[in-house]
Amino acid sequence: MRTTDSTTAVKNRRLSRRLWLVVLGMFGFGYALVPLYDVFCEWTGAGAGRASSLVQAGTSVAAIDRERWVTVELTADIVGLPWELELDRHKLRVRPGQATTVAYRVRNTSQTLMTGTAVPSVAPPRAARYFVKTACFCFEQQALAANETRDMPLTFVVDPKLPAEVKTITLSYSFYPATAVSS
Repeated sequence: MRTTDSTTAVKNRRLSRRLWLVVLGMFGFGYALVPLYDVFCEWTGAGAGRASSLVQAGTSVAAIDRERWVTVELTADIVGLPWELELDRHKLRVRPGQATTVAYRVRNTSQTLMTGTAVPSVAPPRAARYFVKTACFCFEQQALAANETRDMPLTFVVDPKLPAEVKTITLSYSFYPATAVSS
């Protein structure tokens, strides 16, 4: 009878150690999630809607690079909203470091108030960290009354630290119903 109790005690201690290792591993993984998410966003361009580290630090982008041009292509699509969209410009050339403003014209074609949100993405993914949105309709939800048309401005700067081999950046927005994104 004693050997059964001691065998059970040994198994319980072993199980307890394993469970503590699992708990420590889960804590470590949770602690590493933010840096892992940042790497994922940088790699995929999915974090393009987040404030840039330049803006968070309160610093301004360096002087305008007058020796270089970058082409910025703008695209957008509307998913699940009765909205029509027009772009001010589809393609433009900008100098790195120079603030540029463009407008998206959106019209609610329904007879009711509709609220949407815009989710941005930047391609190529490695350019996302160098594309700084200083003012954007994507920072908050947009409510449009029945048949309302609104110009939604976007002001951005391409950081002069953008690698020289990146000549074109594509900014794409997907507009979704706000309830579909927030739920």
